[in-house]
Amino acid sequence: MREVIDRFLKELASERGFSTNTISAYGNDLGQFVAFLEERRVPSWSVLTDEDVQAFELHLRERGYAASTVARKTAAIRTFCSYLVEQQIVKSDPSAKMTTPKVAKSIPKALTREEIERLLEQPELQDGEEMVRDVAMLRLLYATGIRVSELVSLDVDDVRLEGSPAIMVGRADRKRVVPIGEDVVQSISAYLNERKPAERPDGTTVPALFLNHRGRRLTRQGFWLILKTYAERAGFDDITPHTLRHSFAAHQILDGRDLSDVQELLGHVSISTTQVYEDLADQLRESSASHAVLRDAETSPVGT
Repeated sequence: MREVIDRFLKELASERGFSTNTISAYGNDLGQFVAFLEERRVPSWSVLTDEDVQAFELHLRERGYAASTVARKTAAIRTFCSYLVEQQIVKSDPSAKMTTPKVAKSIPKALTREEIERLLEQPELQDGEEMVRDVAMLRLLYATGIRVSELVSLDVDDVRLEGSPAIMVGRADRKRVVPIGEDVVQSISAYLNERKPAERPDGTTVPALFLNHRGRRLTRQGFWLILKTYAERAGFDDITPHTLRHSFAAHQILDGRDLSDVQELLGHVSISTTQVYEDLADQLRESSASHAVLRDAETSPVGT
C-alpha cells in the first residue's frame, strides 16, 4: 500500500508541480492514514471502502485535531482517492462521503507603514560589510511582496536594473516579472558594487544574488535569523518573512491597486487567495483611523 503512496507523491512532484513542503505534508497525512488502515487490517487499496475512510475521519475528530488540520488531511485523502480511481485501483471514489470541516478564515498579520519604515531602517543603523546586503534584501522583499523562498532563489541574472527595472521570480514553469522602484534599484546597485564574486570548490561562479558570509547562497533559515534580529531591534517579537509579503499586499490595496494586479504581483493562481488582503487592508485602515482619533484627542486643548 505504501508503494502506491510513493508513486502518487512522485506524480505530484513531476506532473502537478506541487512544492516540496506540500508533498511532505501529503506524505505525512497519507502515512497516518495507511497506518490506521493497517490497524483495521485493510489488505490493499483495491478493497478500500467509504466506511474505512469515514472511520478515519471520525478517528481524527475523536483525537481532537483542529478543524484546519482535519481539513488538510481530508483534502490529502480526497486527492489520493481520486488518484486511485484514475489508476483504476478502485472502481468508485471511497472518499465521496467525507465531510470537510469549516475553517474560519484567518486574517494574516501586517505592519503599518510606520512600522515598516522602523524595520527597514534597522540595517542602516548597523555597521559591518553585510549591512548593504541586508538593506537590499529587506527593501526588495517589502517593495515586491515576493516570497522569502523566491528572494533567496534569485540569481544575479534575474535582476534587471536598467530600462524598466524588474526581477524575475517563481518556479521554472511559472516565472513572473515583478517591477521594482528606484529606491530598491539603488539598494541592489549598492550591494552589487560591494558584493564579492564567489566561487564553488570546483571553481565555478556562484550565481546567487544574495550570499551568506561564506560566499554561498543565503538560505531561508539564514534570512529568517537576519530578519528576527532586526525585528527585535525595532521592537517587534512576532514578525515572520511572510509579514512583509502581507504588508506589501495590504498597502497596495490601500493605495487603490486593483485586486487582480495584486494577484499577479503575488503570483497567486486564484484571486480568492488574494481577497483576504482586502480584509487586512480594512483592518489597517480602521486601526489607522483609531490611532488618529486618539492622537487628536491627546493633542487638542482641554475645553475646546
